[in-house]
Parts: sequence; C-alpha cells; structure tokens
Amino acid sequence: MNGLPEGYTLKRSKRKTLAVEVTRTGEVIVRAPSHMPAYEILHFLSAHQEWISSHVALQKQRNMAYPAPGSREEAQLKVRAKEHIPPRVAYYADAMGLAPASVKITSAKTRFGSCSAKNALCFSWRLMQYPMEAVDYVVVHELAHIVHKNHGREFYALIESVLPDYRLRRELLKKIPEGEECHAECKGF
Repeated sequence: MNGLPEGYTLKRSKRKTLAVEVTRTGEVIVRAPSHMPAYEILHFLSAHQEWISSHVALQKQRNMAYPAPGSREEAQLKVRAKEHIPPRVAYYADAMGLAPASVKITSAKTRFGSCSAKNALCFSWRLMQYPMEAVDYVVVHELAHIVHKNHGREFYALIESVLPDYRLRRELLKKIPEGEECHAECKGF
C-alpha cells in the first residue's frame, strides 16, 4: 500500500516537485520526490481534489464517447492511419521545409504523436478517431518538434505560421462528442 486513497498510484523518483496526472483510462498517478513524507503528498492531493475529480470525470466521459474499439475496428483504424497520416506528414513537412527521419504508426494510448531526439515521428492509430483537422494539428505539432524540442513561444509561432487556427484544431482533440450523430461523424471521416 502506498498510503494514498484507492485508485491512486504513487511513483517516486529523483524529481523535486509533486505532480498529479489523470490518464486517459482515468487512473490518477501521483509523481513525488523520493523522500517526500506521505503527509505532504496527501495535503497536496487534498488541495487539488476538485481538479482531480473533474479530470477523472472528464476521462470517464471521453471513454464513453470514444470506447475502446473492437479488434475489427482497431484493424480498420490502423489501416486508415497508415493510409492517411504519412501523406499528411509529407505534405506539411514539404510546406515547412522539414524532413523527419521516419514516420511510424503505433498503438500508443497516452499520446497522439511524438518526435524523438533523432527526429523520428510516431503517431497513434487512435488519432484516426478524430476529425482530419485534428490529425493535421498533431502532424504539424510533431513536425515543429524537429525545429523546437520544447513547447516554447517559437514552437507555437511555427505551428501558427502553418495552421493559423491551430488552437481550434487542438480543441478538437479535447472535445467530447455529444450524441450518436456527432460520435459517428467524428469517427468516420
């Protein structure tokens, strides 16, 4: 037992600060310094309980709106990702004057895309459950990491130079569809 309420996972490391994360599955992960007393961690969680509760509820809503696909749907999403994402990467890489080392489609559950230190791009097939505008945002976001390995001002300025409406596109990744009509529309572009 880690001394935390049920449903919480404690991960200690050499970090200096406390952090709490609510995963897409609704799990609450608490990251704490190795030697921090349990009472400090519990006080932190108590102070952030409203935020934690609201984000757990949000993830439950997301999971209902975007249930885990069955094996057949998963296979279809993987095929669509392999067909749609690499051409979008090529298009935007050309427009931005960039060249990723490689492009892979993965089964990542916690992030839609990533850019390695060697500029290899990875995209989760789960991204195909969202509108193409959101897919393009993730593509441009990861391409921008080839130039800027952080999320600073210059990073977002580069994204905005390519996608002036990137904020709206990013919100599509957070939006929970309401009703079956929107759900079907968001999954079947």
